[in-house]
Amino acid sequence: MPGQPEGKLGQGVTVCFMCEDALALYHAAPERGLEPRRPFVGNGLWVVYLTDPDGYRLEFESPTDLPEETEYAEGMG
Repeated sequence: MPGQPEGKLGQGVTVCFMCEDALALYHAAPERGLEPRRPFVGNGLWVVYLTDPDGYRLEFESPTDLPEETEYAEGMG
């Protein structure tokens, strides 16, 4: 169809949001029907991401001093 982008909508697009507490979003997301992936530490930040219904990857990040590539486990903060 003319005027429509080729390929799948959202493919290859990531939108990042810096916030104060990405882990709080991780804990609140399921009660809103969202399914975030397990948080991990990258570049000194907790990274919480999910894919929206259109296929866009949304990342929420907040500072931490934990080692790189640390994966979240219940009870961490």
